[in-house]
Amino acid sequence: MNVASRFRTLPETGDRVQFTLDGALATAPAGGTVAAALLAHSGAWTRRTAQGAPRTAYCMMGVCFDCLVEVDGTPNTQACMTLLREGMSVRRQTGLRDLNGGHCGRG
Repeated sequence: MNVASRFRTLPETGDRVQFTLDGALATAPAGGTVAAALLAHSGAWTRRTAQGAPRTAYCMMGVCFDCLVEVDGTPNTQACMTLLREGMSVRRQTGLRDLNGGHCGRG
């Protein structure tokens, strides 16, 4: 399915922000959340469970935690609750994380 067919695109009238997604340069409209930028960018998963199942932003209001990503080196960041900033580094997460934000070694 084409990403454009799943999301209504609003007219872009403002500035764009550059960020990196898994090390690759990406851009998105300024003023949005990381989750909105990732959904508009590719519509792909934002994290994978320990069993490898893909997850992405679902509720867009901080309840479901399916949008967890690593932002500027900090894992377990809710993408739907984080405003996108110029130069931000975003990485998709894979597997379990411990409660202190580190990786458990699985996944």
